Parts: sequence; C-alpha cells; structure tokens
Amino acid sequence: MQLDVRQPVGYLFLVLGIILVVFGMVSDPSIYARHSLGININLAWGGCLAAFGGTMLYLARRAR
Repeated sequence: MQLDVRQPVGYLFLVLGIILVVFGMVSDPSIYARHSLGININLAWGGCLAAFGGTMLYLARRAR
C-alpha cells in the first residue's frame, strides 16, 4: 500500500485558494491601495493556490 498525499494536499490548496479568491472579489479595493500598491493580493494568490491545488488533483487522478 502506497501513500499518495497529492489528493488531500490538492483539496486543501484548492479550498484555500477558492476562499481567497472569493474574499478578494468581495472585499473593499481601498484596502489594497496602501499596503500592496493597488494589487489585489488575495485574488492573485488565491488564483495561484487554486491552480496548484487543481494541478495536484489532476496528477493524483492521472496516477491511478
């Protein structure tokens, strides 16, 4: 029996990424003006985390 951690890690990153993307879309844009040079950091990193989670889930499914 071989342990494959790609599936739980993929779900973890996918859920966290979706949460950040939703928060980035509904949050007030003025909070990003001061601290992150106008870039919506939550939206950007949420997309990165969701893409990584999706990649991990794809690799886990492909390995079966």
